[in-house]
Amino acid sequence: MDKFLLQQQVLERLAQDLLQTEQAMRAAHETATHEENIAENKYDTLGLEAAYLATGQARRAEAIRQALADWRQFRPRPYDASKGIQLGALVCLVDSDDKEQQIFLGPDGGSMKLVSGGQLVQVISCEAPLGRAMLGKCEGDEVSIQLAPSRQQFEVLRVH
Repeated sequence: MDKFLLQQQVLERLAQDLLQTEQAMRAAHETATHEENIAENKYDTLGLEAAYLATGQARRAEAIRQALADWRQFRPRPYDASKGIQLGALVCLVDSDDKEQQIFLGPDGGSMKLVSGGQLVQVISCEAPLGRAMLGKCEGDEVSIQLAPSRQQFEVLRVH
């Protein structure tokens, strides 16, 4: 599986998300500033609510722009067993039910599921609980995370 291809898929998805967010931001701004939405009394809050929505969409757009910048600068490196799993690793985990999953450890802001080579790949950051737990681990190591009332255990099968 090609990590650079995965990176391109993340960049494409983030660009699509940014476009959608900017369109939603413009629509909310137009609603907030439209003359028909000027408040006639203190209970008429459509314009105010649309302004809050536009502000939230603007913040979301800025977060996506930052994620795009981080992912553009990101250079996945080959796995180095002496360092263990690091940012840029493509990891195959297996759980206690022998179910395998592919994890691509990337920069913040790119958490998503992708399909590459017919396989589902979960993209997470080092800040995610599973990402933090995997850092420094090697093939054959156990990875354990606490999720609400239960603890999940995985074995690192392969790292690329």
